[in-house]
Amino acid sequence: MENIYEQFFFLKYSGGWSFSEAYNLPVGLRNWFVKRLIRQLKSEQEAAEDASKGNSGSTTHQLSSQNQPRIPSEFMGKPRSE
Repeated sequence: MENIYEQFFFLKYSGGWSFSEAYNLPVGLRNWFVKRLIRQLKSEQEAAEDASKGNSGSTTHQLSSQNQPRIPSEFMGKPRSE
């Protein structure tokens, strides 16, 4: 019985579920959501750890005259006088 309450707490605390939502789920579906939420949280934790180590997999680019975004022509006119 305590395991069921642990699932309710986990779904409420980590998943944002209400007690009645978790309580009214069929057992198989509730178990699936708990396992899926655990997998999601582990994935997010690994991504955060990789990012903090600099292993995010993305590269940074330095802007140069060849790869700068173009300024729209309507912003290239004369400065407004106020």
